[in-house]
Amino acid sequence: MKLIVRQQMADKRFFLKITALLMALVYVSGCANLGQKEYLEGKTVFGEKAMVVSAHPEATRVGVEVLEKGGNAVDAMVAVHFALAVVYPAAGNLGGGGFMMYRQPNGEVVSLDFREKAPLAAYEEMYQDENGDIIDGLSLAGPMASGVPGSVDGMLKAHARYGTIPLKELLQPAYTLARSGFAITAKQANNYNRYRKTFIEHNRDSTDIPLVKLEGEWAEGDLLIQKDLAATIKRIQKAGRDGFYKGKTAELLVAEMKAGNGIIELEDMAKYTSKWREPITGQYRGATIYSMGPPSSGGIALMQLLKMSEHFPMGDLGFHTPETIHLMTEMERRVYADRAKHLGDADFWEVPQKALLDDQYIASRVKQINPNKATDSEEVLAMQLNHQESEETTHYSIVDANGHAVSVTTTINSGYGSKVFVSGAGFLMNNEMDDFSSKPGVPNVYGLLGGKANAIQPEKRMLSAMTPTIVEKDGKLKMVVGTPGGSTIITSVYQVVMNVLDHEMNMTDAVSSGRVHHQWKPNFIFPERDALDPAIKKALEKMGHQIKERGSIGRVDAILVGPDGKLEGAGDPRGDDWAAGF
Repeated sequence: MKLIVRQQMADKRFFLKITALLMALVYVSGCANLGQKEYLEGKTVFGEKAMVVSAHPEATRVGVEVLEKGGNAVDAMVAVHFALAVVYPAAGNLGGGGFMMYRQPNGEVVSLDFREKAPLAAYEEMYQDENGDIIDGLSLAGPMASGVPGSVDGMLKAHARYGTIPLKELLQPAYTLARSGFAITAKQANNYNRYRKTFIEHNRDSTDIPLVKLEGEWAEGDLLIQKDLAATIKRIQKAGRDGFYKGKTAELLVAEMKAGNGIIELEDMAKYTSKWREPITGQYRGATIYSMGPPSSGGIALMQLLKMSEHFPMGDLGFHTPETIHLMTEMERRVYADRAKHLGDADFWEVPQKALLDDQYIASRVKQINPNKATDSEEVLAMQLNHQESEETTHYSIVDANGHAVSVTTTINSGYGSKVFVSGAGFLMNNEMDDFSSKPGVPNVYGLLGGKANAIQPEKRMLSAMTPTIVEKDGKLKMVVGTPGGSTIITSVYQVVMNVLDHEMNMTDAVSSGRVHHQWKPNFIFPERDALDPAIKKALEKMGHQIKERGSIGRVDAILVGPDGKLEGAGDPRGDDWAAGF
């Protein structure tokens, strides 16, 4: 049976690979005939020198054009980030935050935390009523759901240290896209139409919402013009950081907050600063993994999963066999239990990073796993210590012609964040306050549990699952990878890394293949719809697993460096994601 299952999965991967390659070749050949550009673009692209993969074709084009001009990966990052704020408002943002991993050609890797912060007026019980019960929806929509945004500060701080092209020039494509407009995709048109009532409900002036069409419905190819957003970008071009965190933009943002029940003040904006952090580093199958540390849980959780996986012959067991999925699930139960109890902002909480990644502790977790039977999640506890530690996000990966690599995951949390546009400034605010533990033991919008480590405090950064990751092998760059997906981010990155290093897939296969997810509680394996054959699901159920199919998991945008040094960029087929390179 195992051989049959493996052959079925191999056939599926072959079909996905051929489909993606044909799409790329058809598009690339069309571009070559038109002779309009030197770079190639598509879902799957191979390049000799440089590559950009992002959630939207327009943003990818902006990034690769910066690289063609001689800009480095950080220059392209800044241009892509601001372009995504225009062309991908569901998650691209000025009003959110995120994390950056950056690897230089000499092998030095740094990480930048530009995660949002709780406002100065925030307090632990702010989303509870007088009886201590959670007030439904308060942390999810409206001005009170927003943390102090970090995206602009993060981009500018990285550019100040590593950028080579003037900021004004890097922001010009985003300004032009906002001012002159761009043609929306079919997925975007459907999204904007679906959210119309929600946008109107949460904004003061229904006639001044960029994504609400006053007459009729959005359709693919319609032009989206955002003049207020263009003006905001222009102020950043002219004044840099002060063009966002002070002056007119900051005043418009605070006025929007005060018009509702929000608590962000001008002092919050002026005080915000992003922070350089030490990356989480570890080994897996001879490769070196670099990922983000707290307040992201991604790096520690990813390394726990990979360190446990080294105790098993995952490659020999095969892709998506019952044995492999069972072991992945059992490891994920234990990792997400640790996450719920021990992970938070290290500036406010003593995160036991060393203990969580200790080889003996990892081995003890592995010994708890029965290779033939599922564990009840109620029996899985977090590490016991003697002391106290969108799904609408978006990711982009960039490699430049000199070998600099950037992996950035950024978010406004759930789709379109708090649903509140800053009137007169044209951008959406985040609803990241929901990523705190509003009350110990009460799950957030993604079903993730938390406790004291992630309790709300003024100026504290909320815990995140974002996992921007860079992989090197034999001292050379191997992979740049990351994804959106809320609680599924960690497991999606884990599976893509394992697909390449254990199952020897190329990046197109690694990204396109079906994904599964488990997060301790609720106690279900969540496979993407049609990701698992009935025989595999039946075998897992015999082991005691409960299975609940769901829609697509994540949208991985990744780059793989081949043995010959050639780059393979893969844009996830689950979305409008797009690669371009030369």
